[in-house]
Amino acid sequence: MTAEQPPGRPSFWSRLPVIRQLQQSVGLQRGMLIVGLTICAIFILTAIFAPLIAPYGFAQLRDAHGDFGAQDPPGGKHLLGTTVGGYDVLSRVIWGAQTALLAILVAVTLSVFLGIVLGVVSGYIGGWLDRILVVIADAVYAFPTLLLAIVSAIIISQGQSNLFGGILAAGLSITVVFIPQYFRVIRAEAVRIKSEAYVESAKVVGTGIIRIMFRHVLRNATRSLPLIITLNASEAIFTLAALGFLGFGIEPNSAAEWGYDLNKSISDVTSGIWWTSIFPGTAIVLVVVGVTLVGESLNDLADPRLRTRRRASRVPSPGAAVAVVPGATLDDVLSGDALGIVPNETEPR
Repeated sequence: MTAEQPPGRPSFWSRLPVIRQLQQSVGLQRGMLIVGLTICAIFILTAIFAPLIAPYGFAQLRDAHGDFGAQDPPGGKHLLGTTVGGYDVLSRVIWGAQTALLAILVAVTLSVFLGIVLGVVSGYIGGWLDRILVVIADAVYAFPTLLLAIVSAIIISQGQSNLFGGILAAGLSITVVFIPQYFRVIRAEAVRIKSEAYVESAKVVGTGIIRIMFRHVLRNATRSLPLIITLNASEAIFTLAALGFLGFGIEPNSAAEWGYDLNKSISDVTSGIWWTSIFPGTAIVLVVVGVTLVGESLNDLADPRLRTRRRASRVPSPGAAVAVVPGATLDDVLSGDALGIVPNETEPR
């Protein structure tokens, strides 16, 4: 026999980050969030199941019937045509999603991990260490992303960028540039949280400094990270595509990369061969738009001042009692999700 959920208390699924924001959204915000999530879901599924979806390999130049033709128009066994090198465009676009997803995972994982650790240590300990880290973060933040990406690609791969070198170069460049953003956010939260009563209580009972930093402070300082992650994830795709377009990306026989395909299709455009450039370019634009829509929607929903339409629809009538659902957070109260309206018994129903 399982215990019943208290009436009015949000379920487990409704407390998940994206599901919760989706329930809070209304109108245009909900439409943007749904469109962005749909594009991101298609992108992720395409990357995961690329070996099953792609009709050919990313570097395949022939099949059982012979060699592929160069610059063949869309149709027949090549639905999106072939490139100047004889690669199938559809297969390159699908396999390119897998490369882009790997670049995002490397860049975001490294930058979030390092930014969180440095931010918690700097904000909680303070002193000379905090001042040094703040100065370094401000200095690193001034460097352009693409320049760091090019330098990293040359140092890591010596100009011959394979799958590992290309993704690692793009990931490291994004990591270095975006660590200051995560560092600033976590540091500001750590400075505020370390003076809270529950942190002082943990010190009184003899809790170690490491446990306080990473259990009490860090646990309550990462609420805004999903917003920054979604807003910065598209930068990894742009950087990887820019590296490939400038000739510092991934070689075609190592992995499929949209920027490299765009670079090789420049001469095709003047000859009226449009399919070699339009499909990789469209893939880049769609993924960036999808991730940006999710990030902007979550950013708007994180600010209670931008949810006035939803709160306005929940304004109680004069004489009605307002009850707050037990266990609700302040954000739930501000958004109106935790308010229970009890009508005035004297009013006609």
